[in-house]
Amino acid sequence: MLENHRAQRVVVGIDGSPAAVDAALWAIDEATDRDIPLRLVYVIDDQDRDTIDPQDQARRLATADTAIRYALAAVESTERPVKIEVEILQGRPVRTLREAARSAAMLCIGARGLRHSTRGTMGATAAALSVSAHCPVAIVRTHRPHRRRDRVVVVEVTDNAAGSAVLHHGLDEARRRNAPVRVLTPAPAYPEVEAQWERRLAEWRRCYPDLDIVSAGRHGGTMDYLTVHGESVQLLVSGRDRPGGVAALVGAPGNAALRDTDCSILVCATPHAL
Repeated sequence: MLENHRAQRVVVGIDGSPAAVDAALWAIDEATDRDIPLRLVYVIDDQDRDTIDPQDQARRLATADTAIRYALAAVESTERPVKIEVEILQGRPVRTLREAARSAAMLCIGARGLRHSTRGTMGATAAALSVSAHCPVAIVRTHRPHRRRDRVVVVEVTDNAAGSAVLHHGLDEARRRNAPVRVLTPAPAYPEVEAQWERRLAEWRRCYPDLDIVSAGRHGGTMDYLTVHGESVQLLVSGRDRPGGVAALVGAPGNAALRDTDCSILVCATPHAL
């Protein structure tokens, strides 16, 4: 049975892959800046296991323990002042991670899992969690701490009630990184619509005077923007309710646009789920 986690944590899904370790390293800043624990969670998949084979169960538990220990060692090697928790659970990965992160500040998943080139990829798990988790989900591509820190945070907003919540998440992430912000707004149909967006951004600039906030427009679409500017982007923040859904961002189109970059994606839940 899952523990009822009342205190917030940053939860990281661990599966033994290098990408999961990258996600854990990426999540350190998220946990330390919030002064909350970092929880490493491995889920032993119990699919199609009606009967329990003690030897197989022991082997799977040993595999989980090794993966957790490897990720723990990587985090501890940074010597960052973060409280680390570990947990090995059993169940279906998506459902179990979703419940483990029910009250989390954020859930972090590696973009490419241990079995990415075969069936049951962590990529599929990340895609499923990005549309169903109860908290924001960070899909971490790679962790390159020595890259330029002035790369931008891109926030994709929509013209609905969720747009302000997504922008708020994005601006907080940019402030945490001391990074410039580029806001992708809906393509304006009329000059007054563009003026309305500029007034809204002006309000946010007053709330975040320390940030460089610029509207980047979206005349060619988000994927086109990422294809051209991906190397200069460290994080894309978007909402779960974006037009067309998040499948394009976390699936093949997003992978193609962000190929060979370390731009991670943060998918924010709808306001009632935050």
